[in-house]
Amino acid sequence: MKLLIAATLAASAAAFAPAGMKASSSALKMAFESELGVQPPLGFFDPLGLLNDADQERFDRLRYVEVKHGRICQLA
Repeated sequence: MKLLIAATLAASAAAFAPAGMKASSSALKMAFESELGVQPPLGFFDPLGLLNDADQERFDRLRYVEVKHGRICQLA
């Protein structure tokens, strides 16, 4: 009986243990070559390397800021 209780407690404690994080390689990261604005002669153009280690959230933020600045320049 004690063994059953100990096994149940160990199993329930293992359910709340943090999961191990796998190291991701750069080959598995999000590619932005399929985004709007990518054109055949250049493809995805990032000469300063701002998006080398970026995720989708950073890409969307930079695109939003670029559009906002373009609209401000058109108003000026």
